[in-house]
Amino acid sequence: MGILDIEVWGKDSKKHEERLGTCKVDISALPLKQANCLELPLESCLGTLLMLVTLMPCAGVSVSDLCVCPLADPSERKKIAQRFSLQNSLKNMKDVGILQVKVLKAVDLLAADFSGKSDPFCLLELGNDRLQTHTIYKNLNPEWNKVFTFPVKDIHDVLEVTVFDEDGDKPPDFLGKVAIPLLSIRDGQTNCYMLKNKDLEQAFKGVIYLEMDLIYNPIKASIRTFTPREKRFVEDSRKLSKKILSRDVDRVKRLTMTVWNIAQFLTSCFQWESTLRSTVAFVVFLVTVWNFELYMIPLALSLLFVYNFIGPTLGKVGSIQDSQESTDTDEEKYEDDKESEKKGLIERIYMVQDIVSTVQNVLEEIASFGERIKNTFNWTVPFLSFLACLILAVATITLYFIPLRYIILIWGINKFTKKFRNPYAIDNNELLNFLSRVPSDVQKVQYAELKPGSSQSPLRKKRSAL
Repeated sequence: MGILDIEVWGKDSKKHEERLGTCKVDISALPLKQANCLELPLESCLGTLLMLVTLMPCAGVSVSDLCVCPLADPSERKKIAQRFSLQNSLKNMKDVGILQVKVLKAVDLLAADFSGKSDPFCLLELGNDRLQTHTIYKNLNPEWNKVFTFPVKDIHDVLEVTVFDEDGDKPPDFLGKVAIPLLSIRDGQTNCYMLKNKDLEQAFKGVIYLEMDLIYNPIKASIRTFTPREKRFVEDSRKLSKKILSRDVDRVKRLTMTVWNIAQFLTSCFQWESTLRSTVAFVVFLVTVWNFELYMIPLALSLLFVYNFIGPTLGKVGSIQDSQESTDTDEEKYEDDKESEKKGLIERIYMVQDIVSTVQNVLEEIASFGERIKNTFNWTVPFLSFLACLILAVATITLYFIPLRYIILIWGINKFTKKFRNPYAIDNNELLNFLSRVPSDVQKVQYAELKPGSSQSPLRKKRSAL
C-alpha cells in the first residue's frame, strides 16, 4: 500500500521504444473495492493519463509444502465448497472458483548443463498469476512436492506449467512445457503429462507429475463467459514466420472451401442437376417459408447442436503445419551516403515486415473465428456447447412469446443509454466474448494431452498414419 509508479512508453515501426512521461499514485489514499477515476498529469511531457483504479484484496494465491495442503483438510474444503455453492452465485461475481495444483516431480528431463545435469525449477501461470517452485540443483529427476493455490477468475483459462533450467545471471533455459485447460482437470488424480516444446505442438523430453483440484461455481463461470477476457500482461509477441503464415493461409483456404461447397450445393439445387435432390430442396423451401417464424432460427441451431451431440462430429483437428521459425558505419562522406541508403533499405524492410505481420495476424483471426464457430457446434468444450444450447432455448421461447419490435426496442434503449448509466463502461460484444473462449484447431492441438510412451504429437501421428 505505497506509491504506484506509472510510465507511459511509445514504440515506433522500427521497434524503438521511448519513455514519454511518468506519474505517481498514492495507493494508501484510495478506498477499497471502489472504482476511483483519476486524471494524472504526466511529468516531463505534455498530456494527462485517465485511469480507473480499483483496489481489491487478493485472496487464494499461496505456495506451501505437501503437508500443508488447504483442500486436504475436510473442514477447510467444506468451507471453500460452501463459498462457491449455488446459493452464493450472485455474491462477488469475479470470484469464480479456486484451483489447487500439487507439483510432485519431473522425470527424465533434458540435460542443459555441460555436466549432463540440469538445475530445474517449475513456473506455473494461470491468467496473470505466476508462481514458481524452488530450484533443485544437478538433477534430471527433481521432486518439488509443492502445493500452489490460485483464485479462478475465468473457468476457460489455461494452466501453463513450464520447466526451466536455472542458469545463474543468464536467462533460464527451456526444458519443456504443458498447457492444461481448467475444464479438462480430473479432480484429485495424479496425472503424468508429457512435456512439449515451446509451441506446444510436439513432444519434448521428460514428463511431469501433477495433481489438481478445482472447485468453482458454474453460474458465475457461465456469466463470466459473456464478459471480455482478461488480457495477459506478459505475453510473447507473435514472430513473423513463413510456416505460420503458410499454415494460416491453409486454414483460411479450408474455411473458404467449406463456404464454396455449400454455395455449389445450393447452385446445383437451382440448376436441377439431380432431380430428386432439387425436388426435396424445393419442397423443403416452400414448407419452411410458408410456416416460418422468427423463433425457428435459434430452434434450428439448437437442433444442429443435438445432431452433433448424438451423431459423429463434423470434424476434428485439421492438419496444421508445424511452427518453428548489422551494419557498420565509417566517418567519410561516401560512407555516410551508403549509410543513408542502408537506412532507407532497413526502413523499407521494416515496412514490409509490418505489412506481412499484419496480414499474418488477420489470417490468424479469420481462421480462428471460423474454427471456433465449428468447434462450438462440435461439442469440443461441452460446457460451452451446453451453455450455447441453453441460450438458444431461451431465445426460442422469448421470440415465440414476445414480438420482435419489443426486443429490438429494449436492445436499442440499452445501447443508447449505456454511456449515461456507466460513462467508463468498456464496449462489450457478448457473442465475440463467448467465441473467444472456444479453442481454435491450433489450440486443440496445443491443449491435447500426450500419453507417456508416444514420441509424436497428435498431428504427426495423423500424418504418419496417412
